[in-house]
Amino acid sequence: MGTATPSRIDAVEAQPKKSLTRFLPTVARVLMGALFLFAGLNGFLNFVPPPAKLPPEGAMAFSKAMMDTGYLFQLVKGTEVLVAVLLLANRFVPLALALIAPVLVNIFAFHAFLAPEGTGLAVVLLAIEIFLAWTYRAAFRPMLAMRATPSVTTREAP
Repeated sequence: MGTATPSRIDAVEAQPKKSLTRFLPTVARVLMGALFLFAGLNGFLNFVPPPAKLPPEGAMAFSKAMMDTGYLFQLVKGTEVLVAVLLLANRFVPLALALIAPVLVNIFAFHAFLAPEGTGLAVVLLAIEIFLAWTYRAAFRPMLAMRATPSVTTREAP
């Protein structure tokens, strides 16, 4: 029988199987973008009615303080909308993740310390943020250098 030639079946079986996990970063990015678009726009348009049960006193005081500043609530909601658009458009995703990180830490802390009933969603959002940051870790590597030197461009004098 001479040398065996690979059959078509062998060639198909030799190809690596494509896993559905390759879609996880896209699903996470779109989910996070959709949630922040909804929450950010709701901050401006108030299309979700307030809950019937009042939040705890500390949560109310914190929310009132954010509104009373005259800018902080709008800044946070504007950041959420901007980040959502960047995530959904798949543009500047590492920048969007860096911009939303402090907002997410505050959302988590708010629910952990002031309004525990929303902690579940805060944990999910934090987990998605960590997963996406890990997925885009190569983009963050230069930013995390212990010692960075500024790039200086020199212009020759005329």
